[in-house]
Amino acid sequence: MEFVLGLIHKILDTYLPHMATTALIHFMPLYLFLKFLHFIFRSLFSENVAGKVVVITGASSGIGEHLAYEYAKKGARLVLAARRRQSLEQVADMAYWLGAPDVIPVHADVSKVEDCQRLIEEVINNFGRLDHLVINAAVTPLYMFEDLIEVTNAAPAMDINFWGAVYTTHFAIPHLKETRGKIIAITSSAGYLNAARISLYCASKAAMVSFFETLRVELGTQIGITIVTPGLVESELTKGKFLTTEGKLEVNQVMRDVEMSVTPILPVEKCARSIVRSACRGDNYLTEPAWFKTLFYYRIFFPELVEWFQRWFLIPGQGRPPTEAPSKVILDLTGLQEYVYPAPVLSPHIKVD
Repeated sequence: MEFVLGLIHKILDTYLPHMATTALIHFMPLYLFLKFLHFIFRSLFSENVAGKVVVITGASSGIGEHLAYEYAKKGARLVLAARRRQSLEQVADMAYWLGAPDVIPVHADVSKVEDCQRLIEEVINNFGRLDHLVINAAVTPLYMFEDLIEVTNAAPAMDINFWGAVYTTHFAIPHLKETRGKIIAITSSAGYLNAARISLYCASKAAMVSFFETLRVELGTQIGITIVTPGLVESELTKGKFLTTEGKLEVNQVMRDVEMSVTPILPVEKCARSIVRSACRGDNYLTEPAWFKTLFYYRIFFPELVEWFQRWFLIPGQGRPPTEAPSKVILDLTGLQEYVYPAPVLSPHIKVD
């Protein structure tokens, strides 16, 4: 038996890759053509969300805030969740002014399962239905992993980014099935493009992608799932708001410059518009800005090159401070910051409450 199994595996290892490659070459043009036709169809019959109920987590700033405004302009009824009560109420007031017929702000921490359950109960108690669930709340630890003294200080990365998504989705699924609704998961290109100092953020976003891709298999067509992988987008993250090794959220724009260097940052309004359009079309995936997709291909076909570049670009020589990394040196020498960063991210001001 062992000999037979070994022979089968040897045959598969020898011939299957060639057969698969040949099939891929012949099938790919037809697949891309059908995919293009499907995109046209979905664009022509895009969902009208006027009057529908949309939940957005992490809605007090950044992408979540502007998603609220885009949905509001389309006449959706909104339930907005975040930890900062005053900022959330300001966003709710603006969304109502922009056209949302109903807006309910819910003070909630998605890392707490009871808050996620209460959030969905609030939606059903007020509206009796749920159409779109937008998973957006996140924090970004920024440090070399070996610099962590107390490893549990890194827990919020998974508690908020991943488990917050899991908890909220768990309570929302029965109601989304009733309306054949949609989940819009705001993950990150960092889930594929791993960079130094954000290992835990990358891991949490990769876990989100894997979770929602698997959920798509389990749910089939009962619930649509759009997985969004933004690149660098105007937000509090790109302002420099990071989780420190002590487990505190602080703004550090010097380290922001080290990490993001001369990479252009997309204005948040453009990103939010693209996400809402994509969700209404029923896309499976969206990457904004679109040019970030190119980096995925490099990651697939030239993984060693990408790894070498990330290490060279972001990490200075041993014993040297992060500010001497090539990423920061190039930014300072070229003076491109004012051209590739939107004006709002140059200010260190963030919403406190």
